[in-house]
Amino acid sequence: MLITSFKEQGKGKRFLSILWRQMLCFSLLGMEGNIMSIPCTTMLLTWAEARLAAKRAARAEARDIRMRELERQQKELEEKSEKSHSEIFSRPSSRNSISATPLSGNSSRRGSGDASILVDPDASLSELRDSLAEVEEKYKKAMVSNAQLDNEKNNLVYQVDTLKDVIEEKEEQIAEFYRENEEKSKELERQKHTCNVLQHKLDELKEGLRQRDELIEENQRMQENIDSITKEVFDLQETINWKDKKIGKHGLVIIPDGTPNGDVNHESVVGAITVVSQEAAQVLESAGEGPLDIRLRKLAGEKEELLSQVRKLKMQLEEERQKYSKSDGMNPDIIGLENGSDLQLIELQRDANRQISEYKFKLSKAEQDITTLEQNIGRLEGQVARYKNAAENAEKVEDELKAEKRKLQRELRTALDKIEEMEMTNSHLMKRLEKMKANRTALLSQQ
Repeated sequence: MLITSFKEQGKGKRFLSILWRQMLCFSLLGMEGNIMSIPCTTMLLTWAEARLAAKRAARAEARDIRMRELERQQKELEEKSEKSHSEIFSRPSSRNSISATPLSGNSSRRGSGDASILVDPDASLSELRDSLAEVEEKYKKAMVSNAQLDNEKNNLVYQVDTLKDVIEEKEEQIAEFYRENEEKSKELERQKHTCNVLQHKLDELKEGLRQRDELIEENQRMQENIDSITKEVFDLQETINWKDKKIGKHGLVIIPDGTPNGDVNHESVVGAITVVSQEAAQVLESAGEGPLDIRLRKLAGEKEELLSQVRKLKMQLEEERQKYSKSDGMNPDIIGLENGSDLQLIELQRDANRQISEYKFKLSKAEQDITTLEQNIGRLEGQVARYKNAAENAEKVEDELKAEKRKLQRELRTALDKIEEMEMTNSHLMKRLEKMKANRTALLSQQ
């Protein structure tokens, strides 16, 4: 039975080592440590308890066998001692029989044999006593050495259990470090993704601000161009109107000879004189020298040139307005500048100012949205940090509870072993006490 139990213990140790290696591989491969570690740990604990129970059973069986062997030896010694005592008590009767029949030769020979027999039991009794004392001394030494070896074995088993607990704690710490590394890596990836998203939003906002600035600058340039073109158009129109008024106001009048009252209904006289006003004379002088017809043609040509220039400027103004309406998304419903173009320019300027104010409002709203999102991100990050701290504290408490549980289980196993050993020792002492009482009663009854 002892050999089979030792073989079973060896198989159990090999199976436990294989299971321990598989557990270590699972924990290192990162197969969901929190989920897989619980059933594997329970399996390991159950197997360890079964192995400990097998060890206890084997130890108890060995003690029973040893106790039976000691009892058998003690019974043999008691039987030998009883035989020796019986021989001692029967020795006087044999001496009396020898003294009563000393006559014949046969009786003399029998008497010599009986004397030798009487001498031999004393020697055998002394030898038995010496051997009994030697056996008892050896038994005491063996029991002391056995107790020392048992204590050393218990100490070594306790050290092995302690080292196993340390190894388990280290492996749990390694698994925890791997899990924290994975969590930190995932958190880093999330932070990188968030940073990339925020960077993309920042680039978009910068691009929007740049486009807004470009639109504002282009609007200002176009407004300046429109103002300059409008001013030139107004100047040209004023010049044309002024010349038209001057020509209409200071017309040419032919005064004939003999008509001092200036009546123009009379027939013209050859050699008539052309009478003009002083301002008209200044205009004709500015037209250059030559006949009056040539000067008038020059003035008419200048007028046509000015009108064509005005038309060109109007066309340019219309083109600029169309470009401005396309760039700002305006409806091209502005009609070319006419005599009353001031109202249209004012409306155009109002529309541009309204669009600029709308863009500014949208920009401020976007900035407010960005600040709100940043505040939400900060609040969420704070919540995540709090949750992580709470989870870490819970894991620490769980680890402490696991360590305390292992410690209590180890103390419980040690206490159970001590209780079992004390019970075995108590039973052994009770048996020895009963046997000593029985021997004492037997000796008293024989005496």
